[in-house]
Amino acid sequence: MCPQPNISSVAFLIADPARAAMLMALFDGHALPAGELAHAAGVTAQTASAHLAKLLNGGLLTCEQQGRHRYYRLTDSHVADAIEHLAAISSVATVRRRPLNRAAQELRFARCCYDHLAGQLGVAVTQALQQRLFIVPGADKQFELSAAGSAWFGTIGVDVATLKPTRNGLARQCLDWTERSHHLAGPLGVQLMRALCAAGWLRRSPSSRAIQVTPKGWAGLKAQLDIDQHSAALINHQA
Repeated sequence: MCPQPNISSVAFLIADPARAAMLMALFDGHALPAGELAHAAGVTAQTASAHLAKLLNGGLLTCEQQGRHRYYRLTDSHVADAIEHLAAISSVATVRRRPLNRAAQELRFARCCYDHLAGQLGVAVTQALQQRLFIVPGADKQFELSAAGSAWFGTIGVDVATLKPTRNGLARQCLDWTERSHHLAGPLGVQLMRALCAAGWLRRSPSSRAIQVTPKGWAGLKAQLDIDQHSAALINHQA
């Protein structure tokens, strides 16, 4: 008999609203204690403990212990990818929604998708890279990096020669669940966000997945990719 992946058990774990909220709270790759995850899910500490045990047993989370404290994080980027794709599916239906509050607007504009840049800014950067033929859509939802692209990434601190492709390649097309368009993921996307943060262009929020663009960052994005606040908020979803 050919072995089959146990999709139903993983789907069961993610389907619970409280567990889904915990997974989304860990979506930026950071580790959080049970108390913060209980607050994010809106459940008691005892209920959170039961949910976390199920997520650990199901392989969706790992746990690190420091003294008396335990910290939980997503097992790896594959878990984050699965959640991102499910979120993209869930937003297909057109429904009446309340206006986004400030925190939601910030997350939609720029956020970290586990380890790379997402949101309107992430899509705008990806589209600008494509327009300049630095990256080109390839097979199997990958981006191919051009020689000009390798040179450009080098100017912002990304040494492409040192990057190791994963089974999904060096650069991957990740469907953005708020923008319904692709942003840059994979090792190249990871190093791009790290380089922009190291250069002082981007700043990660200490309390959420939101990414802030510094004045230096807006100047750099304008000079390098012709992206400003207005154009980033009005990205071309058809690109």
